[in-house]
Amino acid sequence: MGGVDVGDGGGKKRSTNSDINMIPFIDLLMVTIAFLLITAVWTTNSRINADAQVPGPPDPNKELTPQTPEKVLNLHIGDSEFSLVWKQGATVVSEIKVPKNQIEVGDAKIIRYPDLAKKIEEEWKAQGGHRDPTDRKLDQCILFSDNRTPFKEIVAVLDALYAPKRDMKFPDGSTKKLPVFNMTFSVR
Repeated sequence: MGGVDVGDGGGKKRSTNSDINMIPFIDLLMVTIAFLLITAVWTTNSRINADAQVPGPPDPNKELTPQTPEKVLNLHIGDSEFSLVWKQGATVVSEIKVPKNQIEVGDAKIIRYPDLAKKIEEEWKAQGGHRDPTDRKLDQCILFSDNRTPFKEIVAVLDALYAPKRDMKFPDGSTKKLPVFNMTFSVR
């Protein structure tokens, strides 16, 4: 229980001590905190992300031609082999297994996969979509790796993936050799 001292009153009166009951005040605070917690949780769930992407054609009178998705190379790093899977949307176009034959280069023991680089180049020449020098787009490659894969192996796979090059013309008239793939990591 809390109490309040009101002082001596400045004159002839005796000082009075008065007790104020704090329990109703504490109850009011507890109810207020409960409402605060409940509304704080529900405010995040009441939001809906809205954007301007409406399903369906923009003009109902105009027919849309369905576009086929581009082929994407999925490169899976396994324990004993690599798997090169070309997919077009959800459809598997082709799948090839490449044994994991690593070569150590230099004193720093840098790993290289020349067989993988050669097979990726062959696959791109057979399945790749962006070969024309005036085409500014790159083919996509998604790299699937386990969390336990050592970093030096991932770097070696990236080197093998970026080994195939193609000519690309720029607006200023110059031509440069650039890697054929734009690589992204998969997310689970």
